[in-house]
Amino acid sequence: MNFYVTLTTNCNLRCSYCYGKSSEDFGSDFHDLAVDYSLPATLAYEIEALRSFLEKDRDPVLIFYGGEPLLQLGKLRETMNIVSADGFVVQTNGLLLDRLEPEYVNRFDSIFVSLDGDEALTDHYRGKGTYRRIARNLRTIRRNGFKGEIVARMTVGEETEIDTQVMALMNDTELPISSVHWQLDALFWQNDFPKRRFFEWTQESYNPGLRRLIRVWVQRMRDTGEVLRLYPLLGVMSSLLVDESSRLRCGAGWSVFNIQTDGNITPCPVMAGMKDFYLGSIHETDPESLRDAVFVSEPCTQCKVLPICGGRCLYANVTKLWGNKGFRQVCATVTNMVDALQEALPEVRSLIDNGMVRPDSFEYAKYNGCEIIP
Repeated sequence: MNFYVTLTTNCNLRCSYCYGKSSEDFGSDFHDLAVDYSLPATLAYEIEALRSFLEKDRDPVLIFYGGEPLLQLGKLRETMNIVSADGFVVQTNGLLLDRLEPEYVNRFDSIFVSLDGDEALTDHYRGKGTYRRIARNLRTIRRNGFKGEIVARMTVGEETEIDTQVMALMNDTELPISSVHWQLDALFWQNDFPKRRFFEWTQESYNPGLRRLIRVWVQRMRDTGEVLRLYPLLGVMSSLLVDESSRLRCGAGWSVFNIQTDGNITPCPVMAGMKDFYLGSIHETDPESLRDAVFVSEPCTQCKVLPICGGRCLYANVTKLWGNKGFRQVCATVTNMVDALQEALPEVRSLIDNGMVRPDSFEYAKYNGCEIIP
């Protein structure tokens, strides 16, 4: 199984859609769900306890997470030194990658780095100079021998023109990334919804822009045989090609779990502190007992695209911070993506059948921290 290891909840950035909104969201209504707001800010258990827990799992993969996990370089190094794992992944804002020695960086299978699009948009959300610092650090780790996957992970909101910004990342020759993934800035906070034009943006910009992006994606296959590694498109199309249903595509609650800073286990790091969803702790739980622990419920279970979507997000499903109206608005973006990819399916199959595209071009590492469904 894959385990997030939340090293700290602290961060060295003050992004507008994260820190900015969190300060406005005190007092959110979690609909009688019990939430522990007193979790330690940094790791409060011994790494030996983590090692003992993971020894009971057949094939553990660790995903270092925060806050900003590289603020805890000592704990990260210690974990990689003494814990035996099938793989290591880190999700980072990228600003401190140059402080971690190549002997550790080069052991990561994947590095997810937060970039929201081109330089102007990333700096708008994350602070002036952020894009260039990240790009410089990514070039440095490549020069120092990192050969794994670098995934640019976008947070997407009303400032984003999705096709333009995704392709800006993919086409920046100074940015050594392998792949792009994006997540909508939606259903995470409660108090932002009434202030936004989210529905209008999805109708006027995001949904049509996503269809344009899919056309560009297929055109690249047709012209060059290359399948750009755009994870929302890659993950869904790979299932459509083999008529495969999927559970929650991020794996949360059935194949992926989070170890929060106090050692308690939740389905995903976003659900840290949600006591109703505590599944045990590293001190007393057998990892094998966690498999298939929790799944989404209504309205996802009644949705026509559930076999492809898998439920999008467990946290959003159980909290519904935007109410039913907002939840439906986000679901409509998923349906739009699935419909557009199904429309593109015959041509993709034809390109494969004609030898223009290799079937294995759609393969990817599952449940390594990529949610697939935006």
